[in-house]
Amino acid sequence: MKTVFKTLPRKFEDCGATINDFGKLCLRANEMVSIAAKSGKKYDITAKEWGFYLAPSLNSRMRREGFKVALVLNNENKLFVNAVDKDKVADFKKYLKSGNNGSIICWLDELSIKKG
Repeated sequence: MKTVFKTLPRKFEDCGATINDFGKLCLRANEMVSIAAKSGKKYDITAKEWGFYLAPSLNSRMRREGFKVALVLNNENKLFVNAVDKDKVADFKKYLKSGNNGSIICWLDELSIKKG
């Protein structure tokens, strides 16, 4: 893994909030990083030779970590996948309404697909 951190973060605005970009983690195939919130909840990203696993299993590990996973369509017709703290779903819905940031298409962790 290679890290490229900035002395001063690049700052930009997104939906009324200032985002601080601190740099990059450059992963090779089969390397993983875990991102932890103040609450201790973790989210893993794993590089593969074909791309990335952007999250652990949505309906198992993500749920055990206390996340719900939303597929969101914003007002510019762009799709996003958001990991939402299960205790902050109301805050997330308020965020989506506040700046016309989009709507929940579905909760991916709640999908049940029958095989065969």
